[in-house]
Amino acid sequence: MAEMPPVLRHPEKAHRPDQPQPKKPGWIRVKAPTSQGYKDTRDILRTNRLSTVCEEAGCPNVGECWSQGHATMMIMGEICTRGCSFCNVTTGKPDALDVFEPGRVAHAVQKLGLKHVVITSVDRDDLDDGGAEHFAQTIRAIRHRSPGSTIEVLTPDFLKTRPGALEAVVEARPDVFNHNLETVPGLYPTVRPGARYFHSLRLLQRVKELDPAMFTKSGIMVGLGEDRQGVLQVMDDMRAADVDFITIGQYLQPTPKHHRVDRFVTPEEFKGYEKSAYGKGFLMVSATPLTRSSYHAGDDFAQLRQARLARLGQA
Repeated sequence: MAEMPPVLRHPEKAHRPDQPQPKKPGWIRVKAPTSQGYKDTRDILRTNRLSTVCEEAGCPNVGECWSQGHATMMIMGEICTRGCSFCNVTTGKPDALDVFEPGRVAHAVQKLGLKHVVITSVDRDDLDDGGAEHFAQTIRAIRHRSPGSTIEVLTPDFLKTRPGALEAVVEARPDVFNHNLETVPGLYPTVRPGARYFHSLRLLQRVKELDPAMFTKSGIMVGLGEDRQGVLQVMDDMRAADVDFITIGQYLQPTPKHHRVDRFVTPEEFKGYEKSAYGKGFLMVSATPLTRSSYHAGDDFAQLRQARLARLGQA
């Protein structure tokens, strides 16, 4: 399928001047996907008419993940009601929800034989509950079809919803609840203008209040213009909200109309962030240039579970 030009995908960015796209350093390059496993995964997703954030957001790890049969399903359509300056998902007026989608997702999870599945979505500010019940139905459908699979959700912030939206998702009992803070609070007006930092933080904290046993996860991008002190403060804020798992990855600019890359953070700096995060008490940390929310999510979940058991054993 031909790629839509940036101006059509992102009408809210059309008036912006082009930002220079710096050459990527050697540590950030990835190979084009060509394996048979990649093609098999793509075919199953196409057959079930499913969207993935891997494609919509232009993830650099799509070749590696799909070749292993891993994919992050994106529910509730491909059109987002928000227009974050870092994101490559199309902005606009979404279509009505597809009531058969939870069943199709569950079928694909079974067909792919996923041990761990990640479900994410666009923002749906047009819906009363932000799509919370659709998330819950998808979780229940997967549990029915693949009772042995663990489920991770990566949700929107449910900022403009009626009361009870978050509770509906938590009551469906995903194994991991992920909501990304994306960046430091000072960059929200330019990077994530439709969101509120402390609302997102409170959302994560509320998940733990509703179900203390549920793993929580959140991530940020670096290279947007933040400084080290700001990243360490976000870590402290996440730990105060009892977040278990943090992901930190390099921001990559999808098109010249998107937020510019301020700099490429070195692998050594990522190592430093990883060490600091473990020092602050996170059970699990993934901090590398190519880290994304769902990258190696299955392996990471296994480690997360082990880390909690180890910590409980020491208590």
